[in-house]
Amino acid sequence: MKFDDFLKEQLKDPEFKKEYDALEVEYDIISQIIKTRLEQNLTQSDLAKKVGTAQSNISRLESGNYNPTLEFLEKIANSLGKKLKVSFI
Repeated sequence: MKFDDFLKEQLKDPEFKKEYDALEVEYDIISQIIKTRLEQNLTQSDLAKKVGTAQSNISRLESGNYNPTLEFLEKIANSLGKKLKVSFI
């Protein structure tokens, strides 16, 4: 079974969907950071040096095991040549 098919099936469960939706923003941010880092051919260590933090902090962020501050996310965005934008929709 493909992951997309599995996910589609799981999202039919209201409890699963509620939890999945609650994490959507976090996973979207992580995905954007990883995608941009890889597009720029940067390792986690490279990005950490640009941000001024330890590689382990980047690893924890990318794995979803770190709850970053807006200030930290802004440092990452700036280090990647991007701007952090937060909005309510």
